[in-house]
Amino acid sequence: MIKVLRDNSNNPDFRSLIRLLDDDLNERYGNLQAQYDQFNSVENLETILIGYMDDIPAGCGCFRVIGVSTVEIKRMFVKPEFRGSGIAGMILSGLEVWAMEKGFSRSVLETGNKQPEAIRFYTKHGYTKIGNYSPYMDSENSICMGKQLKK
Repeated sequence: MIKVLRDNSNNPDFRSLIRLLDDDLNERYGNLQAQYDQFNSVENLETILIGYMDDIPAGCGCFRVIGVSTVEIKRMFVKPEFRGSGIAGMILSGLEVWAMEKGFSRSVLETGNKQPEAIRFYTKHGYTKIGNYSPYMDSENSICMGKQLKK
């Protein structure tokens, strides 16, 4: 059974999952990942979702405010053994609903050019490529995407 829990960035399951995400990104990008680590801080964030499969932490995501009407989706990750289960879609849609509840109407995100599965996933969920926004404007490795949130 899948359940999704709202929490904050102090949640130990979230911390464990983002360590796995960081390991994955370091494997894909090597030393290049170090320049992006500074943009991935989620300290003191109150908008965290953790997905559980039969009470096992399986995936996570969060958002942070980057504009009057815009949030940025961050730290989306699902453990490999739970990919394809639908949990990532539940986390993403849960983040979008939560953002709309808080009055936001647009969602943006950044992913990397070595993550084709992430690009396919976000495209499937209505995200389209946009111009790179700050701090990714000069990054050849970044792919930025956005979506208007609808109630």
